[in-house]
Amino acid sequence: MAHQELLQPPGTRVVELDIQGMTCASCVNRVEKKLGKLEGVAASVNLPLESAHVTAPEGITDDQLVATVNAAGYTATVRTPPAPSDTGGPEAGGTDHHMAHGGTATQLRPRLILAAILTVPVFLVSMVPAFQFPHWGWAAGALALPVVTWAAWPFHRAAAVNARHLASTMDTLVSIGVTAAYLFSVWQLAADPRMTEHPGMEGMDAGGLYFEVAAVVTTFLLLGRYLEANAKQKAGNALKALISLGAKDAAVLREGLEQRVPADRLQVGDVLVVRPGEKIATDGVVLDGSSAVDASLVTGESVPVEVGPGSKVTGATINTSGRLLVRATRVGAESTLAQMARLVSQAQTGKAPIARLADRISAVFVPVVLAIAAATFLLWLFIAEPDGTDSGLRAAFTAAVAVLVIACPCALGLATPVGLLTGTGRGAQLGILIKGPQVLEDTRTVDTILLDKTGTVTTGVLAVESAVAFGGFDRQQVLRLAGAVESASEHPVARAIATAAKEVVPARPGGAADDDGRLPAVDGFRSAPGGGVTGTVEGLLVLAGRTGWLRDNGVEPSPGQLEALAEAEAAGATAVWLAVDGVPAGIVSLRDTVKEGSPVAVKRLKDLGLRPILLTGDNPAVAAQVAAAVGIPAADVYAGVLPEGKVEAVRRLQAAGATVAMAGDGVNDAAALAQADLGIAMGSGTDVAIEAADLTVMGNDLAQVAQAIELSRRTLATIKTNLFWAFFYNAVGIPVAALGLLNPMIAGAAMAASSVLVVANSLRLRSFGK
Repeated sequence: MAHQELLQPPGTRVVELDIQGMTCASCVNRVEKKLGKLEGVAASVNLPLESAHVTAPEGITDDQLVATVNAAGYTATVRTPPAPSDTGGPEAGGTDHHMAHGGTATQLRPRLILAAILTVPVFLVSMVPAFQFPHWGWAAGALALPVVTWAAWPFHRAAAVNARHLASTMDTLVSIGVTAAYLFSVWQLAADPRMTEHPGMEGMDAGGLYFEVAAVVTTFLLLGRYLEANAKQKAGNALKALISLGAKDAAVLREGLEQRVPADRLQVGDVLVVRPGEKIATDGVVLDGSSAVDASLVTGESVPVEVGPGSKVTGATINTSGRLLVRATRVGAESTLAQMARLVSQAQTGKAPIARLADRISAVFVPVVLAIAAATFLLWLFIAEPDGTDSGLRAAFTAAVAVLVIACPCALGLATPVGLLTGTGRGAQLGILIKGPQVLEDTRTVDTILLDKTGTVTTGVLAVESAVAFGGFDRQQVLRLAGAVESASEHPVARAIATAAKEVVPARPGGAADDDGRLPAVDGFRSAPGGGVTGTVEGLLVLAGRTGWLRDNGVEPSPGQLEALAEAEAAGATAVWLAVDGVPAGIVSLRDTVKEGSPVAVKRLKDLGLRPILLTGDNPAVAAQVAAAVGIPAADVYAGVLPEGKVEAVRRLQAAGATVAMAGDGVNDAAALAQADLGIAMGSGTDVAIEAADLTVMGNDLAQVAQAIELSRRTLATIKTNLFWAFFYNAVGIPVAALGLLNPMIAGAAMAASSVLVVANSLRLRSFGK
């Protein structure tokens, strides 16, 4: 399963590094290789985030990791882990370093402005005879000098650092190309000072002077990098917005007094006062009050959710109407918002399998390009037929410089990470969490999706329809005992029975505050997922669950009782047995409703090429009614399936050649989610289900499952498009330049444009779902 690759091996720890100085895919490959040489260390480096996700043995220190990266010619720092009470800061889900390129853009701006101001006159005086004057070549050289030195310094510095470590990157190509063009021009001018003695000399044929090439290439590359930095910042804005959703402070009741405290100082158990219009500061349970909560910022669902006493609420959601008292259950790094941000950050730091080809190519790309440039120069120098004393040298030099400039692999290094960054960021805004890059590959091949019925296709909000008593028991006793034992379970059926029991059983004086004493306590509680529950209530051994669960515990219903069960199930109800001290005591019938958007969602899944299959532990009659309501054929309904049966269903489909996705929300779905090729957890589900899944939709709408698969496929398609154009660009550009058909200035503009094009193509994902 995809997410299993992300699991941390025993005896290791994860270190997040921020790395400055990387500029291309070659840099990424180099850092990963250097870190990988440390025994037991594995690293995934992300270029646009300027970060590395490192798994290292306990014996490898942070200082060793930092020193290894620094020795490679870059600057690394260990990212500070979040404080235990931190809820709203950037560290809650990763770092604010995603925005580092905003600082880079700020640093590049003055260099770009100077380069642009000086390049315009250099270009005009070199290329347009009307702007020339006596000895204009010296003026062009003087104006170009600040451009190729100070403005181009980021390229020269990176090239020098890499050269000291016997390595090369795209900056090496740029630095060599720009420096060669300038020095060659100075040499030509010094050798023949009369070259530009009069206006019109040199002119459009560019002769032996390439000052305008050096200046224009530098300016174009700076512009491209500046636009990249701004675009990459926009790509990361979704995660920054997610991280900033949390409330900054909260009103807390302490010793009967209300006081406002910073959100990062909240503790589990604190009682929060949330007024209409305020954000709920952290995850919790409503103690008092009723309201509608707008969870759209977290779940992506636009319809507010009604909450009351006992309802779970999520931090960063907005209370729209009534006053609520909320007891905090999760704070800081454990809150849902922090976990969402952490998942998104980890996914963005990861590397899709499709990116490995780019990594392998980038490892040898720059040395190969340098060799091609050298070969181009020599071939043009010795094979071309010069028509003058030095025209062969000029042609050779022009072609070689064009090869160096056109080949810079910026687009190759940005193709995958920027697409992933934008796609996962947009997903977070829609309440869709993608655990890792491998998930994108998995969604492409999935052709079958198993849908758990309760809580996924249906509302999961079951209501008790009726109760039948046997022997000496009455309806109220059946509900009271069933409610008592089921109150210890989190299953939707159990919650519905417990709720109904509290409504029909009168309160007893002196009862506990949480249930008014309506339901007696249960001891020795035990649960069998998909089977039932058992426990001791008031000295009686109480069992509640399926027919098989009763028989497993030695309880055998009579034929008349089995007939009553069959009638309830035939009517489309979910029927639960109750047995007391080994004797059947009654049947509780419940009914669920199909979610409003489920039929449309099932159709959308079919449109995506998926075969939806309804999978449920419920009886066949109920399953058939639900399937018919949402448009699933009767042949694609698996009913009466236990948790281990769900796993077996997944395996059976996989053995038949299907690539299986599984959508579920409960503990009893976790094993099947883990077995499936793609596990999708509904956000309203349990932590176990969410942990076992590859994709999590924070909302409770099946339509989000279809949207999650569509977004993942769209993101993968965008990455593939980026890689195609990056490869195509270099595959075509280098031969054209080597043949002398490409002016270095045009090559510089094309190279800068290719990087911006890749980023701009990725940014189109920001409009997904709008």
